[in-house]
Amino acid sequence: MKENDQVSARRPSPAVWVTGLLVGSLAVVTGLTVQARSGPTVAGTSEKTATAKPSPSATPSSSAREETQPDVPADSGTGRRVVYSLGQDRVWLVDADTDTDTDDVRRSFNVWPGTVDPAEGTYTVSFRREEGTGSDGVKIENAVYFSTASAFSNALDGASPSPDPNLRTGAIRERVADGEAMWEFATSGTAIVVVK
Repeated sequence: MKENDQVSARRPSPAVWVTGLLVGSLAVVTGLTVQARSGPTVAGTSEKTATAKPSPSATPSSSAREETQPDVPADSGTGRRVVYSLGQDRVWLVDADTDTDTDDVRRSFNVWPGTVDPAEGTYTVSFRREEGTGSDGVKIENAVYFSTASAFSNALDGASPSPDPNLRTGAIRERVADGEAMWEFATSGTAIVVVK
């Protein structure tokens, strides 16, 4: 066998080169596609956690919330209470500062109402349930009931619902952290004031 024949026998054929380049290119394109679909990863979190977070516009940072937090509605009474504004889809957890006779807002946050609003007025927390299934079929926790058909709760998976317009539900959904804060604050007998 001549020396040139031995060298060409060791070299891969052009078909092998093309196949190798094609496989490598497909691997790069697939990797970039997966990365683009998963979105940005937040430093210090897993990819699952980072992609599960709501967009910044849906969940303002705590400092942004404090800066833009509206005042407690003037017609919401006095003392320790939960105030729910139907028009703003917003809740305030209010403690009364007995030294100054003023409201001390512990927390304020937006909520997602169901398809049936409670009537304006003052209620009290009548029942609480740690976990269960909401009237819309969603697994919930931190359920705080204050009227026959209305309750604050958060979905176990943290999802914000888009209620089925054909389903009559008084479920008022909160983010998980807000649901936990409501659970701690709104014990049995706590006043719930519903305003416009």
